[in-house]
Amino acid sequence: MTSSKAKGMGGFEDARHSAESLNARTYGAALLAAAMKDERIVCLGADLTKPTQTVAFRDALPERFFNMGIQEANMVGAAGGMARSGDIPFAHSFCVFITRRVYDQVAMQVAYPNLPVKLVGFIPGVSTELGVSHQAIDDIALMRALPNMVVIEPSGPEQVGSVLAAVLAHDGPVYLRMALCEAPPDENIPLQPFALGRGNVLRQGRDIAIFAIGEMVNEAKRAADILAELEISATLINMASIKPLDRELVLHAAKTHRAILTAENHSVIGGLGAAVAETIALAGVSTRFGMIGIQDVFAEGGSLTFLLKKYGMSANHIAAQGRDLLGQG
Repeated sequence: MTSSKAKGMGGFEDARHSAESLNARTYGAALLAAAMKDERIVCLGADLTKPTQTVAFRDALPERFFNMGIQEANMVGAAGGMARSGDIPFAHSFCVFITRRVYDQVAMQVAYPNLPVKLVGFIPGVSTELGVSHQAIDDIALMRALPNMVVIEPSGPEQVGSVLAAVLAHDGPVYLRMALCEAPPDENIPLQPFALGRGNVLRQGRDIAIFAIGEMVNEAKRAADILAELEISATLINMASIKPLDRELVLHAAKTHRAILTAENHSVIGGLGAAVAETIALAGVSTRFGMIGIQDVFAEGGSLTFLLKKYGMSANHIAAQGRDLLGQG
């Protein structure tokens, strides 16, 4: 792969056009579809081909697929070199390994030179039964702290295509936080748009605004239904663009609702809740505020359903904290 190829294709504007029509509901299908249209896209893995949904890419485009083995630091360094040569590298691993394990390589070889390397992590937060070693509860905080780094977590299969299109259109580093696709996606759920720096209002209410990301969007939806039965009206916002954050939407919600609540499968330190809280505080807006997430502890292994209940992150917990914030607990 050489830089002459990149020059001949019109840069990242061509990447945007090649990806804007993506409507795949799985990451693997979306990445392969984009790669078929743009030969600059290369795929790197750390011996986790099946869990990172890159089997189809490997089989269809073996000359652009690189299994680096269990050596994530080397993979990130190689991705940086490929990006300097005109490629658009997508580097894959589990969330905890593509961020914390290789943080210095990401900082010095990707973020600092502002290269178009796309870091794709799977099994965010407590979405694994493998316990502490595989639970990424600080990855958003780490990536948010890096200058030039964009941080995204789609709500589910319905947003994968639009997210990947935006990732490709962005001429810079991106950390994409993905949930494993355990079952075929529901084709009846409408596809959801995505734009960097913009949140999606999924439900409009008047009493409390709930900002959620990733798998917690569905928990927040159920929480909003519970609150509705109690005659509490909730606005639900999918904040898939964590960095850059939709500051305008955050401040509008803070000024027009009695309370703000965030929900994330991540530590409450440094994640979505912290980003929203910083935005509100720096603007001098006064509102009642709460955060649902991992409360500064290491979690144990177990099913996602079990762990969400144990660590106070289920729909019932979100609804209960919403009631408390409104003085109706």
